[in-house]
Amino acid sequence: MMQFEATLEWKRDGQDFAGQRYSRAHTWRFDGGAVVPASSSPLSVPLPMSDAAAVDPEEALVAAASSCHMLFFLSIAAKRGHTVDSYSDRAVGTLGKNAQGRMAMTRIALRPAIVFAGTAPPAEEELQAIHHQAHEHCYIANTLNCEVVVEAPAP
Repeated sequence: MMQFEATLEWKRDGQDFAGQRYSRAHTWRFDGGAVVPASSSPLSVPLPMSDAAAVDPEEALVAAASSCHMLFFLSIAAKRGHTVDSYSDRAVGTLGKNAQGRMAMTRIALRPAIVFAGTAPPAEEELQAIHHQAHEHCYIANTLNCEVVVEAPAP
């Protein structure tokens, strides 16, 4: 078993807590030294109580799913003898009501654009197989209750 840790820090700084007039801005700290400004989304909590420039939990979840998929994709492609020159993804998460009527991330669409080195990228069938295998191995996708789909364009 492995454990992963993040530290979250928030302070009221004298703001009106009972009146809901306090900043939702906070900080995430990670073991490697990364410090990330975080906040509620302005879509959930209006400005100025949110920080639009910070990462919100919903964005972080979508990024985590995208990142996890990419890391497994790269590993599998390398094992199959393919060299990836670049990988970018414009992932989109949809927040809505789930089957129980609660707000939840109901779908995450991954839209990777991948550039392979050389003149013979994998055929469409193999590319889809690599995506499928990456999805099956992705810890984040295996953890989520929402649908996580890969909408990768053909090479």
